[in-house]
Amino acid sequence: MRRKLLIFIFLAAHLLIASSCAAGKVRQYKVKVVKEYPHDEMSYTQGLFFQGGKMVETTGQYGESTLRLVDLASGKAVKKLDFDRKYFIEGSVELDGKIFILTWQNKVSFVYDANTLEYVQTYRYPREGWGLTTDGKSLIASDGSSRLYWLDKDFRQQKALTVKLNGRAINQLNELEWIDGKIWANVYMSDMIVIINPETGNIEATVDCTGLLPRHLRDQYTDVLNGIAYNPATKKVYLTGKYWKRLYEVELVEKK
Repeated sequence: MRRKLLIFIFLAAHLLIASSCAAGKVRQYKVKVVKEYPHDEMSYTQGLFFQGGKMVETTGQYGESTLRLVDLASGKAVKKLDFDRKYFIEGSVELDGKIFILTWQNKVSFVYDANTLEYVQTYRYPREGWGLTTDGKSLIASDGSSRLYWLDKDFRQQKALTVKLNGRAINQLNELEWIDGKIWANVYMSDMIVIINPETGNIEATVDCTGLLPRHLRDQYTDVLNGIAYNPATKKVYLTGKYWKRLYEVELVEKK
């Protein structure tokens, strides 16, 4: 039943996005692969970002959740912290020298020192944790709904916005990334990324990532697209997915 529900949500999201794009009210992009890198196929990618030129990844699943520094060229973890098997780790981001990490249904969030990866503090968290990013001042979180939440560094809510496409709420917002003043969000169970205006919550563009990971690199464990990282030093964007064998540097190409 849950699988049928997810398939229905996936199809409904695609139909809504397709019909809205057809109306010409948002820009439509597809991705062009610039370069590909190995990605640990045992990584159930939840959070992905750059900190000080280094890629940081958080991975989920009970008994598999980690915080890791990743060597981009090899895809290997150069440093890794394992979480207790009772925690399902989700999105993560660095802000002011600390790494902030959400959990899925544990109702707690963690803070680590960004330089040493040493534990700093645990906070209570009032909702499901999905994606996490920052505008450089606040944390911005998703919870699998159409809502985004702005939080201070003690996880106290400052404001919330509903994300809409031509006036209609878009659910299943997952991993987040702040890129050039906009919020990029994976739409769970789809190959679509939406680009959101953080002032209004309106979706200004969609990014179609269909076929990014080719069939010959997929197996029974390969899961959905999830993982957006932006390196501000190089202006490069990277995408991957849960249990994917590759990570891709991409560029956007506007659809004609």
